[in-house]
Amino acid sequence: MFIHIGDDHVIQSKDVVAIIDHSLMASSSIIEEMIFNQRKNRRVVETEEDHVKAIVITNDYIYFSPLSVFTLKKRANMKTTLNKLEDFSEESGG
Repeated sequence: MFIHIGDDHVIQSKDVVAIIDHSLMASSSIIEEMIFNQRKNRRVVETEEDHVKAIVITNDYIYFSPLSVFTLKKRANMKTTLNKLEDFSEESGG
């Protein structure tokens, strides 16, 4: 399943390691160091700084997203919702 994370970026849900609130970056030296190192390796996909709400960490890249953690979580869980709809249609479509 794919997740649209804003700014025309679409990633595979299976590649997502973590989605964290951008405001936590300033309070965590570990997150800051990880992003700094990944920037050196050109593995950070930036968005406009004043629009960043979440940081999406995947196996290969770190994405700065203008969407909130809540919105991204809903999009990631959409697969579960779709599977439930499919199950329901199979039961009633008999």
